[in-house]
Amino acid sequence: MTDIEYIIDFHLGGKRQGPGSDKETLKALSFIDIINNKDLRVADIGSGTGAQTISIANNIDGKVLAVDLFPQFLDKVNENANKLGLQDKVLTMEASMDKLPFITNEFDIIWSEGAIYNIGFENGLRQWKPFIKEGGYVAVTEISWLSNNRPSEVHEFWTNAYPEIDTISNKTKVIEENGYSPVAHFILPNNCWLDNYYNPMEERFSSFLKKHANSKAAKAIIDGEQKEIELYKKYGTYYGYVFYIAKRI
Repeated sequence: MTDIEYIIDFHLGGKRQGPGSDKETLKALSFIDIINNKDLRVADIGSGTGAQTISIANNIDGKVLAVDLFPQFLDKVNENANKLGLQDKVLTMEASMDKLPFITNEFDIIWSEGAIYNIGFENGLRQWKPFIKEGGYVAVTEISWLSNNRPSEVHEFWTNAYPEIDTISNKTKVIEENGYSPVAHFILPNNCWLDNYYNPMEERFSSFLKKHANSKAAKAIIDGEQKEIELYKKYGTYYGYVFYIAKRI
């Protein structure tokens, strides 16, 4: 198996592939004034197994297209949609988020939870804008500094892992500079990280290592995830995921 295959296999077992919750997804939806429009079209970019895809589909009169690079995740999206009777509202597409085969003004909303960092916050906002109808929305979660002052350990870790990490005010400035009007932002609470993401992840560590016979590659993934968990428990007041909602202008 390749490294990416190990990573997919590990995260395939999780309801979420990043911090979040149904409550926070619905809170973000509440800031969007077109949400009650008929036949709304939403693209969920980097959907993973689609926890937020399902939440959106349950709360709009329209369709949600879950887009992910990995078909294994999309199979889970379809499986969950079928179980809930949402197969007519949830569609899937295998595609890279930086090479989307969309047409101009195709969607009312582009959504992305815990995924835009893969191509960079500003790059994602710029690339996705043409696909959003004028007056439509973008709603994304992005890891951000919650303080201008932070310990060197956490600063160095996240600056190396994601050089584009920045403060909320600077992220908002990027939104404005790329043709959007900021509508709202809010910080994901602690339970989105621990209860919904990290704790369930830790519960899968042993079975994952056993499945892969404690291979070096499997151990490397677990070690990396464990380091990130410990860092958050120690320094989680200094950074977090922030939900940014903005209107295309």
